[in-house]
Amino acid sequence: MDMYENPYMAFPGITAEEMAFLQQGTAELDENQKKYFYMVYSSKRKNPQDILLVTLLGFIWIAGIQRFLVGQIGMGLLYFFTGGFCWIGTIVDLVNYKEIALEFNRKMAYESFNITKFSIK
Repeated sequence: MDMYENPYMAFPGITAEEMAFLQQGTAELDENQKKYFYMVYSSKRKNPQDILLVTLLGFIWIAGIQRFLVGQIGMGLLYFFTGGFCWIGTIVDLVNYKEIALEFNRKMAYESFNITKFSIK
């Protein structure tokens, strides 16, 4: 990774908050570890627009897919069997889709950081 280019800018839908979190979290990594982190994290990260599209699908197809996508299986089943809490939960998720994606991506960044620290020394 070149120090003059920011590889995190290549992530679709990245917010300033997520970028700052990633830069702060990877500050202590060397260049090889940063490359490995980027590779691992990019395979786990969810695009906020994907969360939005899948949430919209909940209105016409199956409610709760967005919760399954971010690993919240119990909440996904609850949405599925209640029709997204009669669409109220689905509407709330439409408003909060960026927070849902950011929460998931932070968990994946932490997991990717741990994988990187223990894999490459």
